[in-house]
Amino acid sequence: MLESPPVSEENILILASNSPRRRQLLSLGGWTYNIAVADVDESLLPDEAPGDYVLRLAESKALKSAENAHPDNVVIAADTAVVDCGDILGKPLDEGDAARMLKRLRGHTHQVYTGLALLRVSDNHTLIDLSVTDVPMRDYSDEEINAYIQTGDPLDKAGAYAIQHPDFHPVENLEGCYASVMGLPLCHLTRALGRLGLALPVNVPRVCQDFTGHRCSIAKGILQAAIHS
Repeated sequence: MLESPPVSEENILILASNSPRRRQLLSLGGWTYNIAVADVDESLLPDEAPGDYVLRLAESKALKSAENAHPDNVVIAADTAVVDCGDILGKPLDEGDAARMLKRLRGHTHQVYTGLALLRVSDNHTLIDLSVTDVPMRDYSDEEINAYIQTGDPLDKAGAYAIQHPDFHPVENLEGCYASVMGLPLCHLTRALGRLGLALPVNVPRVCQDFTGHRCSIAKGILQAAIHS
């Protein structure tokens, strides 16, 4: 597993998450960072749309982590939701719940929403961005589901799966952002950092594709598009 480089006084980025997947992805950017986990209420508000939900939580996490941050820091926060037919699927309650989710998702396309928030601590300037990815699931068998559940991997994953699992590999022919489905859309992050006058010291699309093995066709368009502020 990739780890964050050692923390030093020159750190600028603060990741408001202890997710191993987000740590892996941010480490690909080649910049040192610190971690300040933000615990916020993740309850869904009445009639709240999935995009509004993940953006609200990402911004809440950024604000919470910024409370004890240095003025020179930029806080990065994200929240991801698996959405099927308008329903947000959280982490399974148990193995039976994981099996139900995986059977529900197989053989058709659902969406993964990842909200991203960057907060510059010096003036509380915040940028938000939303990545929505269509995720086509293959028609895996009940036997494959049972074997995957026995690994324990689905039990701490929204929607009961990890796109990057090497044996189960539940997704086929993905055209959107692989990193976003993992929890941190790197091209969206790069675009937002650029708006704040910062840049990751690597070719982000290249290192992302090398790490995930996914040949991305949308990176250029994301990096050139506008971002919300």
